Amino acid sequence: MSVLVIPTLGPFHILHPRYNGVTVAELVRAHQPEKIFLASYGPEELAAQRWRDQNEISFFHVLPWAESAGLEVEPLDAQSGLKTEAELFREALRQYPKGQQLLSKVEALEQGLHWVVSTPRTPEDFAQEPVLQALRGYHQGHVQAFGEGPATGFRRQRMAEVAERLRGFGGCAVVLVDVLEYPLLLEYLPQEQRQLPGAHTPTEPERQRSVLDRAWQLSDADDWAVLLQQLRDVEGPEALYCAAQIYLAAGQLEDAFELLEELVHTDFQHPAYLPGYALARYGQLADVMGQRDKALRAYRAALGLSWVPGEAREIAQAGQRTPFRLERA
Repeated sequence: MSVLVIPTLGPFHILHPRYNGVTVAELVRAHQPEKIFLASYGPEELAAQRWRDQNEISFFHVLPWAESAGLEVEPLDAQSGLKTEAELFREALRQYPKGQQLLSKVEALEQGLHWVVSTPRTPEDFAQEPVLQALRGYHQGHVQAFGEGPATGFRRQRMAEVAERLRGFGGCAVVLVDVLEYPLLLEYLPQEQRQLPGAHTPTEPERQRSVLDRAWQLSDADDWAVLLQQLRDVEGPEALYCAAQIYLAAGQLEDAFELLEELVHTDFQHPAYLPGYALARYGQLADVMGQRDKALRAYRAALGLSWVPGEAREIAQAGQRTPFRLERA
């Protein structure tokens, strides 16, 4: 068995130019697996595509590639429902003063986790002891404070069972695992049977993804003109959307609307979150431009999608009720 274990960072991949969602897909592709396993998701979760609402960014790139390559994706977490226990546990503690005191004692653990998931990293960083130790410390701190169980989402128990299932596979595979469960899974997999991410030279698709990720995080500190030029070089529907966002932020409404007009007349189905955001924003700009009928069609189209991000859904629902207007300073 040759298993490459890749930690996923959920929404935090957007903060890592050299470990973004496309990087994960490129690592998977380079390993040439016979199969892809999901350690932190169960069959029901995958079937319901719950990873979309959890903003599991890398899956938006890995899973379409796997489908096009004809690779089977198998979820291994037979007790994934136990993950909700951690959320319920915290909610219960927040209801009581003593519970709040207990939660405050583990705030320092969150700082260590923040260092791991927010500091820009490369794939090989996740094979290095400082990162692994920080992740182990986060889990061990919760166990010391609350015990293994509901507070941790039964991570150790679940990953032990996942590792046992992996031992029955004899080929070349990739395992995607949530970063919080990554060090636990490594404990249960024999070293001779698993590989960790190593040195990796970024590919052109990764570089383009890093430009798009930067645009999604647009701030006043960015050089917007440079970013617009980079987006022109990237091309594609998502680049059009991000460029429109920049024009909108700059108050150039006609330019933003023109780009979105171009976008909605192309094939803009990938990544899966783009159609909802694009149609919702297009509706808003159509409202601003005084084209209410066009805006309503865009809002209805967004809400008619099989899946739409929660934020985009809220925008479309609000736009249906009341024409969108820009707030004036």
